[in-house]
Amino acid sequence: MTPDLIAIAGFAALFAMILLRVPIGVAMGLVGVFGFAGITGPGPALNLLAQSPIRVVTDFNLTLIPFFVLMGVLATNSGMSSELFRAGQKWLGQFRGGMALSTIGACAGFAAICGSSVATAATMTKIALPEMRRENYPDHVSTGVIAAGGTLGILIPPSVVLAVYGFITEQDVGKLFIAGIVPGFLAVLMYMLTVRLAYGRILPASGTFNLRAALGALKGVWAVLLLFVAIIGSIYMGVATATEAAAVGSLLTALIGIFRGKLSLRALLSSLIEALRTSVAIYTILIGAILFGYFLAVTRAPQKVTEWLVSLDIGAYGTLALILVAFVLLGCILDAMAMIILMVPIVFPVVTAMQFDPIWFGVIIVMTVELGLITPPVGMNVFVINSIAREVPLTKIFRGVTPFVLMDLVRLAMLVAFPALVLWLPETMR
Repeated sequence: MTPDLIAIAGFAALFAMILLRVPIGVAMGLVGVFGFAGITGPGPALNLLAQSPIRVVTDFNLTLIPFFVLMGVLATNSGMSSELFRAGQKWLGQFRGGMALSTIGACAGFAAICGSSVATAATMTKIALPEMRRENYPDHVSTGVIAAGGTLGILIPPSVVLAVYGFITEQDVGKLFIAGIVPGFLAVLMYMLTVRLAYGRILPASGTFNLRAALGALKGVWAVLLLFVAIIGSIYMGVATATEAAAVGSLLTALIGIFRGKLSLRALLSSLIEALRTSVAIYTILIGAILFGYFLAVTRAPQKVTEWLVSLDIGAYGTLALILVAFVLLGCILDAMAMIILMVPIVFPVVTAMQFDPIWFGVIIVMTVELGLITPPVGMNVFVINSIAREVPLTKIFRGVTPFVLMDLVRLAMLVAFPALVLWLPETMR
């Protein structure tokens, strides 16, 4: 078989295994090793299988992933999310839809110390959904708000998905984190605007504003502010690398939880075990991606895709539009991490050939991946919420999240049209 036929067969086998629910990391690894063996022979393929896992797990730059995962787990088990929600209620509760606005704000705050959309959606479902029901919010609105707010977890830094993109494309993870700040806060403001425009007339206010109570509520969110400033501030000022900031962040989160009496020894051990499991799953995907990447390299598939897209002669932004549409469609069947790991090695050479900024493209791709978290048929955030609130049908959640999907498309168009919104802050880094 020619390398082109082997590449086509490899992709067909990969998608077949994904549809059969084979874990994405395992599927990519199997296709990578067997495809590589089909072109170079079994000897080099076995050497690749022996060396790649060791190279991934001993890569110093990747140690930020388990640290950020641990920080998110510790923050969840320390109850920081509920304090964020209560503070949001005190400041925004007097407005119509104030409870929904509080949920968006709490999701943003939790995303700043968690880095996971699924964890953000799951945590806020447990905290915010009962409160919104007490205020007689329709279920489709409540769950739609939580699903959309959860997507902030992979955009507002620190983001595990942005870190993985940086590893794959060899970009500065610190710059990627800083580049995500403005789009992240823009997302928060536009989601709040969506609540007001789409649901403001049917949602009640949840109280009157009391300045003393609002200021008092801020005492509960000092830990989140401290962690965000310590991590992102140190990266921005050039005091620490992203990996060093991640290590300090996880240690600070543990110390804050212990100091406030929210983390017992049992909770601490449970957090370590949960973080270990999540990190192992991510590393498995990364190892599979590396093996699959070598297979792509010997088939020259990325270069051929680049040549084909350039030959279409539709211009740089026409090519970018095709790539983004492909990501949106794949978001219907793959989760966020799988899309980044599978597709970025293929499309990144196209992006560099079109002379797009790789930092800007990373943020744009993560925003596009966000859509996959709340669109059918997969919609990972939607399924997570449904697994906790089983009485709410999936169709209701998807209906409630639709206005936010439309606003996401508007935001994506804004950042494509005005790249400076993404790039100006990282350009000021020391």
